[in-house]
Amino acid sequence: RPQLPRPRPILDMSYSRHFLDFQGSSIPSSMKKLVVTKLSQNFREAVTLRQDSPVPLPGDGDLLVRNRFVGINASDINYSAGRYDASVKPPFDIGFEGAGDVVALGLSASADYTVGQAVAYVKAGSFAEYTVVPAKQAVPLPSVKPEFLTLMVSGATAYISLKELGELSEGKKVLVTAAAGGTGQFAVQLAKKAKCHVIGTCSSDEKGGFLKSIGCDRTINYKTENVESVLRKDYPEGVDVVYESVGGKMFDLALNSLATKGHLIVIGFIAGYQNPTGLQPIKAELLPAKLLKKSASIRGFFLNHYLSEYKMALKHLLKMYEKGDLVCEVDFGDMSPEGKFTGLESVFRAVDYMYMGKNIGKIVVELPHSVNSKL
Repeated sequence: RPQLPRPRPILDMSYSRHFLDFQGSSIPSSMKKLVVTKLSQNFREAVTLRQDSPVPLPGDGDLLVRNRFVGINASDINYSAGRYDASVKPPFDIGFEGAGDVVALGLSASADYTVGQAVAYVKAGSFAEYTVVPAKQAVPLPSVKPEFLTLMVSGATAYISLKELGELSEGKKVLVTAAAGGTGQFAVQLAKKAKCHVIGTCSSDEKGGFLKSIGCDRTINYKTENVESVLRKDYPEGVDVVYESVGGKMFDLALNSLATKGHLIVIGFIAGYQNPTGLQPIKAELLPAKLLKKSASIRGFFLNHYLSEYKMALKHLLKMYEKGDLVCEVDFGDMSPEGKFTGLESVFRAVDYMYMGKNIGKIVVELPHSVNSKL
């Protein structure tokens, strides 16, 4: 049979400039990244810092983002413990959100993005120096600021869950647990914007001061006050909505404090992370009776199920922040024992800091980049 002529590869040199780093230094071939190498509820045992992973190449519709800031989430431990998807076997990438600069991109992606543009994204694999992000999943930013990162998961979670499940209206009483945390800070502010009366629980007077500064009406320091008796005394009719991310005893207490027709929204259960299931026991056997007696409800919220609302929520939150209507508190760990969270190796400390409940606002790790410009 006659030999067919082999197709000749077309070399388009204009395309190769997409793969040049915009700040004059070329993109390295290897990078640092965190990888889950073993399923464990102990983050330090589960996760390994790899020093020389290949830098991924963006496909046609992708961006290569050099991460400047990455966000720490309670979900990080659930993910590294294999609690979300039992079918995923290690090794796999970790970290759910990042913000940085586009340093390379595919041809189709270049219709909407350029090298040097600031973007943020929510996608597994942000605990790395570089992450490939589909252009459709990226969010263009005015600049690379850590405040924008606080909105991606923590802000969006509060916004969408309260809008879809909270049924907020003027005068309702809203209890926010872990109110000074990454997502609690947004639940407090958004409930206040809906003209609700907001009660926030926290673990220190310093956090209480922060909560008052963002408009919280009543703060309860659960280390020095008995939350249950404060609620019973000051809110005898109960609370209409609870934004609950602690779990265990706090969940039980929140459930007992619901008003008639009240809603308890479950965002997470950070108190149970060290237990094999990730949960602290709750007193559930009385649950049906308690709900019936009050016509109350418990509603779970997982951001992935509300992606249809996501772009709209984020647009609204970004606008509020830029107008100065929203405080986006970032905690870089400056007050932590070893100081500011800088570099991927500090993600381990940042996760510990979160589980010790030390943070005020959203924990963010900065990834500094040395720019070795080609002179």
